[in-house]
Amino acid sequence: MADIVTPEVRSRMMSRIHGRNTRPEIALRGALHRKGFRFRLNVKKLPGSPDIVLPKWKTAIFVHGCYWHRHPGCRKASTPSSNFEFWAEKFRQNVKRDARNIKDLQGAGWRVAVVWECAIGREPSPCLIGRLEDFIISGQPARMDFE
Repeated sequence: MADIVTPEVRSRMMSRIHGRNTRPEIALRGALHRKGFRFRLNVKKLPGSPDIVLPKWKTAIFVHGCYWHRHPGCRKASTPSSNFEFWAEKFRQNVKRDARNIKDLQGAGWRVAVVWECAIGREPSPCLIGRLEDFIISGQPARMDFE
């Protein structure tokens, strides 16, 4: 399917997409805070500057957008048909960088949770928050994805 806007308009639209304080992040942070967790945001000293860092639990949480981080099998992880090569490479680099950051965090002794945008929706379910709480408190495993 061809793009319905001009390249200039598309560029302007894409430039307004930010990587911090997204709706899924804010919803997840609120739910964790209500559960009593205290955390830091976007800690630049850690690989990948995780979205949520719980130093007490040595746990880093990434809130991944399904589109930008290529959630496997998710309908939100579509690929634009215009300028396909550019987007394919962009997405490949994003996935590669994510894997490297997670590996580096784990190598430094951090546990990592990846929470996908589609799992959060408008408001994270009590089930999701319960599972995430268990992951944080239990200390096991070293990595977990929440889909």
